Amino acid sequence: MTTTDSSQGENPLQPPSGPRPPRTPRPIPAGPLHHVAVAVPSLAEAIPFYRDVLGYHLDEPRLIADQHVRVAFATLDGSRVELLEPADDQSGVARFVAERGRPTLHHLCFVVDDLAGTLVRLADEGVELVDHAPRRGVDGLVAFLHPRAANGILVELIDRASLATTPKSRG
Repeated sequence: MTTTDSSQGENPLQPPSGPRPPRTPRPIPAGPLHHVAVAVPSLAEAIPFYRDVLGYHLDEPRLIADQHVRVAFATLDGSRVELLEPADDQSGVARFVAERGRPTLHHLCFVVDDLAGTLVRLADEGVELVDHAPRRGVDGLVAFLHPRAANGILVELIDRASLATTPKSRG
């Protein structure tokens, strides 16, 4: 009669069977927080709070047609709040606002060097992305990480080099 030792059941040279445990990605060299974005049903209703109560300077609202939003930045001493208003009912921001029915945090944006390379690395390490390539944003080239990758928070990355070279979109 032959007995088998259960500790010898798997070959250590072969990958383990079954689902692979998630890899912990290496940290990206994220720079400073660029802005916090708040989705609002109405810029006209949101702007007075930031301007009159908080004392922030408000940029002129502008239409970002390809994203179906109107955007206004509230700024003070290096702090930036991006106010996002749906321009129609076709955008993700419109669905986001409709689901909540009130102004709420939409995303955080961090500055990175080499956005394209950062996206490749994150994808290779299993981080779920919304954008797999940079695209034009209001202030530069941007890409979004899926909220599932960041504990429920939508994260935007903006390319540092594009901040100085990308003209602001006007609608």
